[in-house]
Amino acid sequence: MKSHRHTIFMALLAAALFGITTPLAKALLGSVSPFMLAGLFYLGSGSGLAVVLLLRRLLARRGASSAAHGPGHDPLRLAELPWLAGAIAAGGVAAPALLMLGLNSTPAATSALLLNLEGVLTALIAWVCFRENFDAQIALGMLAIVAGGVLLSWPGAHAGAVSGIAPGALLVALACLCWAVDNNLTRKVSTNDAMVVACTKGLVAGPVNIGIALAAGAHWPAWQAVSGAMLVGFTGYGVSLVLFVVSLRHLGTARTGAYFSVAPLFGVALSLLLWPERPALAFWLALALMAFGVWLHVRERHDHAHTHEPLEHTHAHRHEEHHQHEHDFAWDGSEPHTHAHRHAPITHSHSHYPDVHHRHAH
Repeated sequence: MKSHRHTIFMALLAAALFGITTPLAKALLGSVSPFMLAGLFYLGSGSGLAVVLLLRRLLARRGASSAAHGPGHDPLRLAELPWLAGAIAAGGVAAPALLMLGLNSTPAATSALLLNLEGVLTALIAWVCFRENFDAQIALGMLAIVAGGVLLSWPGAHAGAVSGIAPGALLVALACLCWAVDNNLTRKVSTNDAMVVACTKGLVAGPVNIGIALAAGAHWPAWQAVSGAMLVGFTGYGVSLVLFVVSLRHLGTARTGAYFSVAPLFGVALSLLLWPERPALAFWLALALMAFGVWLHVRERHDHAHTHEPLEHTHAHRHEEHHQHEHDFAWDGSEPHTHAHRHAPITHSHSHYPDVHHRHAH
């Protein structure tokens, strides 16, 4: 459970990095069109992570012995490419396009409320379509977090902003559905190198969104805006997505989605620092609701006898109870290490999350 607490922190950090992109994007939107900004964010994510991957490979060649840590990160398997392609198409291409089209005819307050659908839809797809385990406590925690997000984005002083659904509201809701599909499909490739997965998403989605922007008549912004947007994209989209993929691997989709749903809280907090004003009562109530929801998730203890079916995959691991296997390469005992390995059938009982090793029926 200690390692899972560490993963929960990673999920919350991913939410924080993504959440602060909203006020930063607001500061950039004056000089960059929405589609262009989305493309630069993704391009900054993909190219920044590509540089990190290149440096990692160079350092591995220079000093680290591959034999000491295993064969290293295997490439994505052919059978996994459709999952990744679907995730990129849904979350990296369709969702931003639908969101930008919807924002053209939807009040900002209404859009903010609708964006809370992503967490709900992510959990529903995980629970209904992928049969991910949950109980009343997890459902209540998700409800509290989403309620906090709704309260946080409630228009308040903007009277009538949510009176009636704007024509573009359906497009915003569809964008949330696409991101929810993206989250669930990404889980299918979460055992792979998270940095490669996130880098691939960025390098594909970035040029596509920039192409859409240019086709719509947008102009290439000044280099200061380009570099600023790409830097924000590297941290808020790139590093955040790497942490998100790792969290998917260890916590499952619905729980990771729940933690990620607190992102707006970090965005509002940064906005209050950039544009100082006294926080409204809604901010503190939202903070309490989200904290309560996170607390319910953190205190979860799911323990029962379960059987692991034979499984073969690749990811970083230590030789604990789930990883008792031999190596067909020279290994000096260094952990964690990464290589393709096979899990033999095993039946035991312990506390666990719906991670990559516990996707069993109940």
